[in-house]
Amino acid sequence: MDYAINEMEQEVLNATRELAQKKLKPLRAEMDAKEQFSNQMLEEYRKSGMMGLWLPEEYGGLGGGITCLAMAFEELSRVCAGLALTPGTTALGAIPMFLAATKEQRERWCPDVASGKKLWAFALTEPEAGSDATALKTTALKDGDFYVVNGTKHFISTGKEADFYTVAVNTNPSRGARGISLLVIEKGTPGFSFGKKEEKMGIRTNPTYELIFENVRVPKENLLGSEGRGLLYLQETLDYSRPGVAAQAVGIAQGALDETIPYLRTRKQFGQPIITFQALGHKIAELAAKTEAGRALVYSLTHRMDTEYLPAVKAALAEGTSVHDELKKLKGQRWTKYSAEAKLFCSNVAMEVADECVTLCGGVAYMRDFPLEKYMRDAKITQIYEGTVHIQKNEIITALIKEYAAKGDEE
Repeated sequence: MDYAINEMEQEVLNATRELAQKKLKPLRAEMDAKEQFSNQMLEEYRKSGMMGLWLPEEYGGLGGGITCLAMAFEELSRVCAGLALTPGTTALGAIPMFLAATKEQRERWCPDVASGKKLWAFALTEPEAGSDATALKTTALKDGDFYVVNGTKHFISTGKEADFYTVAVNTNPSRGARGISLLVIEKGTPGFSFGKKEEKMGIRTNPTYELIFENVRVPKENLLGSEGRGLLYLQETLDYSRPGVAAQAVGIAQGALDETIPYLRTRKQFGQPIITFQALGHKIAELAAKTEAGRALVYSLTHRMDTEYLPAVKAALAEGTSVHDELKKLKGQRWTKYSAEAKLFCSNVAMEVADECVTLCGGVAYMRDFPLEKYMRDAKITQIYEGTVHIQKNEIITALIKEYAAKGDEE
């Protein structure tokens, strides 16, 4: 299928595929079993330039935009969705920074993101604030030139391996959701500690931790954008990051097919390869078609997003403004509905494909020394993080109601 991939994207695709096969694949079973973060893979990502694919060249990145990031995430997840999360979660943590940051903040933080010298994480979820992000209880109250942060975040991907955390806080609790702001908090700041490390079904190589903030004093210079605009920045971040989860889901689905089809070709029952049985062949055909449809949805979306994102980045660098402000000037497309559609469809496809592939391969696929059970465990998270499938449906129907209401008003 031709996805109108340009020369840069093709180079990223080729390099990522080679990296995944040569470096990730030999490590995936061991790291999954040990539930350990791979510093070896981190070094490979640093050497390959994988951490800065989406950042501009001015900060040491490739300048590849959302499409390059999604393509790399798909190819890495095709081999191991857990090991793929090292560049993925750093992008998620750094995207809100990059969107809302001032020129000085970008210069301060972006070069170390692009080089992979510093890892980032995104800290939104709390014990009482999961799907309802507006219910967060972590506070950041102004005290002179600092914000004093108190609260707990949980289920934070990359956990204590990160160096910087983009943290959703409430700087004005009396205003509720309108008091939500974003702060960048560095690991090692006094009062910032780690709680429980979670034991998970899947993506086990990426550590998930509880973050604890007890009177953590954060410089006011670490505020992203303006106070009270955090929810806006969070939504914008998810608009750009959810296609990455969709791409991860496509990679998981394709990886499951990559393991299943060769096995079905060589496994014989009743004197013939079982893939020649029509019932099995038809099921594989359906799964392959859905996977390709998901891929088409992802890249039609990311290429369209890049037509606004990349010019906004260029303008922000030239004018010394924030990327968020430049996107606003463009008065372009709101991506919430389309990002939600991509994540909803692709995550459901990943789960279906992995589940069906285990069934098709039978008992061997239930064993840990055959990689399919891992694909099935890893697929589930794509239906959960960055908004569950039900939240995606909420986003979609809300947008549709507004669209049709507007059409009604015009008539």
